[in-house]
Amino acid sequence: MSITTAQIIDALRNVDDPDLKKDIVTLGMVRDIAIDGKKVAFTVVLTTPACPMKDMIQRACVNAVKYYVDKEAEVSVTMTANVTTKRSGLVLPNVRNVVAVSSGKGGVGKSTVAANLAAALAMQGARVGLVDADIYGPSIPIMFNVVEEKPKLRMVNGKNLLVPVESYGVKIMSIGFFIESQAQAVVWRGPMAVKAMNQLFGDVDWGELDYMIVDLPPGTGDIHLSLVGSIPVTGAVVVSTPQAVALSDAQKGVSMFRLESVNVPVLGIVENMAWFTPAELPENKYYIFGRDGAKEMAARLSIPLLGQIPLVQSICESGDAGRPAVLQKDTPQAIAFMELAQNIAQQVAIVNAQKTEVTA
Repeated sequence: MSITTAQIIDALRNVDDPDLKKDIVTLGMVRDIAIDGKKVAFTVVLTTPACPMKDMIQRACVNAVKYYVDKEAEVSVTMTANVTTKRSGLVLPNVRNVVAVSSGKGGVGKSTVAANLAAALAMQGARVGLVDADIYGPSIPIMFNVVEEKPKLRMVNGKNLLVPVESYGVKIMSIGFFIESQAQAVVWRGPMAVKAMNQLFGDVDWGELDYMIVDLPPGTGDIHLSLVGSIPVTGAVVVSTPQAVALSDAQKGVSMFRLESVNVPVLGIVENMAWFTPAELPENKYYIFGRDGAKEMAARLSIPLLGQIPLVQSICESGDAGRPAVLQKDTPQAIAFMELAQNIAQQVAIVNAQKTEVTA
């Protein structure tokens, strides 16, 4: 008896997306079914190329066809992705998701997390932009080795727009490109800083992006409120270290995004400098700033712990050298940043799915 398309579809109704809690047929993720005798081929369209469940879903598809249709079937599953979005409006219409990376205080490694997150998403096949909105302390040009670069101009629909600088597959825009030297202080009052920040978004030819990562200044202030007031933000990521003083400020950051007037979903907490691991003792962990502080806070606030990043000397050295640590494949720090990117992409997909359910 020959295999039919209807049998394949019925079998795949038994494969659930673990994040969206529905089967992949209902979610419209199954495409291009082709059958030739015992050979079955189809495509599964994931919600992000950084899906941490990709291999599990692929195996589940193969097993479902063999179990429910024909144990002798030769199943070929092509895994691809179409990043979801629920953003709308005239502001950044070609950007599917805007993810704000913030911290309650300075010195917790927020910019390092933002830089490695952007690079990790790009490494996994996503189209990524990175806005250095830390107006008073722009550091992204250093971390991507583009300090000497200057954005060019391009005419788009009769308007001159800036072209982002590209490095490691990431489109970058920073106020640091427009100051004379990295040692120059940026001394602006609030309205000037907000205007400069808005220009980094609106006066730039970003093209098509799956994710725009925004490195916000530390704290809660004009830049944060202006961003969420002018741009539909998909979600926010809060970075903290495990120590109590940092966690106290991080909680204020979470509270700001949860204000009714702000109303930005908090995708989760990143615990940076979670432990120290010396290069000569890679298996050892020393909890210099305390242990699991951000993990416990995330549980208390009912938000995900997105990742724990170790305090490793090479992360700092990589940033100073203009090469994000995530590019050092198979190292503990690179693995941690890749998992962080997957977890954030996962949370973005969940937020977008929840918005769909609300508006349905």
